Order: sequence, then C-alpha cells, then structure tokens
Amino acid sequence: MSFQELESIAAALGSRVVGTSTLAGGFSHETLLVTLTDRRVVVRFGGTDPAVEAGVMAAAREHLPVPDVLLVTPSATVIGFVEGVVLSDVLAGGLSAREAASLGAEVGRTVARVGRVGFDRRGFFTGPDLTVAEERPWSQQLAEVAEHCMSAAPAGRLDAATRRAWADLCAVHAPALTEIDGHARLVHSDVNPKNILVARLDNGWEVRSLLDWEFSYSGSPYADAANMARFSAEYPDGFLDGFRAGFAEDPPLPVVPDWVYLGEVLDMFALSDLVTRPEGHLVAEQAAARIRELVGHGSGRTVKNE
Repeated sequence: MSFQELESIAAALGSRVVGTSTLAGGFSHETLLVTLTDRRVVVRFGGTDPAVEAGVMAAAREHLPVPDVLLVTPSATVIGFVEGVVLSDVLAGGLSAREAASLGAEVGRTVARVGRVGFDRRGFFTGPDLTVAEERPWSQQLAEVAEHCMSAAPAGRLDAATRRAWADLCAVHAPALTEIDGHARLVHSDVNPKNILVARLDNGWEVRSLLDWEFSYSGSPYADAANMARFSAEYPDGFLDGFRAGFAEDPPLPVVPDWVYLGEVLDMFALSDLVTRPEGHLVAEQAAARIRELVGHGSGRTVKNE
C-alpha cells in the first residue's frame, strides 16, 4: 500500500495522513492503523470484496459492537478505530479460572448475537445487498470438500493415511448436518481471539468490537461457536466453558442438545480448507495438528464427545 493511496483515502475523509503503523491482520489482507489530522482509522487492503464486508458489518451492527465503516474503495475498507485489547493478548495474560469464565461468557453472549441477522436461504453473499446465492445442503458437501482439500494440501503437511482417515471421518459425520442444513443466519466464520477487542470494567468484561467479517455467510450460528473452540487447548481454564454457557443463554435459534457436536462437524469444512494453505502458514499447521488429533481418537465417534 503506497503513501499516495493512503493520502487519497485521507482526502476522501477530508483529512491528511500524520502517521501509519501496521496492525496484526489476516493472511489475506494488510491492516494499517492510520493517524489522520482529526482521528485514527484502520485501513484494510486485500481480502475479499470490501463492499460485501461493509454490508455485512452494517447488518451486524444492529445487534453487536462492530466498527463504523467510513469508506469503501475497490481495494480497501476504512473503519473507525476502536479502543480495546485484543482478546488473544488477554487470554495469554494469566487469568484465573473465574476471570476466564466471566470473560468467556461475555464473549459467548456477543458471538451468539451475530446469528440474529437472518436470511432467506443458506449460502454465500453475492453483493453488498447481501443477496444469498443458492447453495446445496452442507450435509451433501462435506465429504467431497474434504476429499478435494486432502488432495490439495501440501504434501508434507499430512501423511497419506491421515488424509484418507480424515476424508472418511468427514463422510461419517456429514449426515448429522441435515439437522441444521436449513439454518440461514449470519455466520462471522472467523471468530477467534485475534478478531475480538475487549475491555475490563469495574464489574466484569465488555466486548468492544468483533472484527474482520470478510468470510461471512448465511448458515448455522453453531459454526461460530465451534470456530472459537477450535484451538481451545490454548485457552486458560474456564474460558471455553464460560463461552459455551454465554452462547447458550440467548441464542438466535433454539439450542438443540447436540449443538456443540453439530458445530464441530461444521468446523470440519474449515479444518479441511485451512490445511490447503501454503507451507509455513501457522494456522494451517495448527489445523493439521487438530486433524491428526481428531483422527487419532478413531472409530467414527472422533468429533462427538463420548
């Protein structure tokens, strides 16, 4: 991103650039904190269609904290800067189990509110008006997606036996998704501690913002809950239990008894896709380790807790 491009963005906002710094961002985009003469803004370059992401954020803002979208260009989204601490930093800071559970509950309640935005069908957005393209049921897609991704992953990431076992495991669990194939709610699809800003208050915790909506689609809210739980071994004791309890307090759809399991099955799509990333991709290596762990549990009950 050139300084000239930033100056053009600043001019569109009626200001000038004073300084810039790079923020941690996703693998598909560059994120900058830009100090203007009158305020600070965050500029995201790359990723998917910025106009669609802006439309999603506008819809979500009615129900949960989301940054203001200030400007959308063909290659960038400019959002308001939000004060807060990245959740991943808080979780790495040595919380007690009680503090972690309280924080997890607040995050869970916030993530559940994403699904309050409803659509007429499941699928992916085709434009900023959030029209949803027709999509086959997820239960009919999981097995073939897993097969394709296992053939596309870098050769050294998973051995042949693990690839075969994972594809077979996805095929075993795919029919369970018929229970939620009809869900058509907003899914953030990248709910993780790096995309959540929080603040500590006198009486607990507050979620200040949920960031990075570029992968959003219409589907089941359980997918977001499973996304947060994907690498939960890294969380302090109490956080995941608190998160799940908070998520189930006021869900956008009635919570079925096996909602955690159904979310885990949905997350098999993401795990399969993540391991296709190039060599050296940190999250892809984490996904590969998770696949090896799940396959190692064995015998058709790998995802669902006994």
